[in-house]
Amino acid sequence: MAHRPRSSVATRLSIVLAGGALAAATVLTAAPAAVADDANNNPPVYKGRVTAKSGLLLRDAPTRGSRVIRHEPHGRIVHIYCKTRGQYVHHNDRWYLLTDGTWAWGAAHYIDNIGPAPRWC
Repeated sequence: MAHRPRSSVATRLSIVLAGGALAAATVLTAAPAAVADDANNNPPVYKGRVTAKSGLLLRDAPTRGSRVIRHEPHGRIVHIYCKTRGQYVHHNDRWYLLTDGTWAWGAAHYIDNIGPAPRWC
């Protein structure tokens, strides 16, 4: 019986991060076209409030190690396009794609929904 080597944690994490980056790139390139649809076909607008006391760093992919695009202060109301799974932040793997000015990802752990939960990306 042949022995199959186990994947290292680094290899598995690399695969997950690459998949997240690909998903983010796909959403980031497709999302503006979806928003440009006529008024009857636009997805609902979801909102949330930033709960992180020091504010929230928004990133270019749903991971803590991705590039920071901007910062939103504590208490700011943000517009959410959709949610996806990404890197865990305090036992929560949900990330929201925010549409305020630039498209950026924020960890859902630090954003309280106002109204219904966002749709999946």
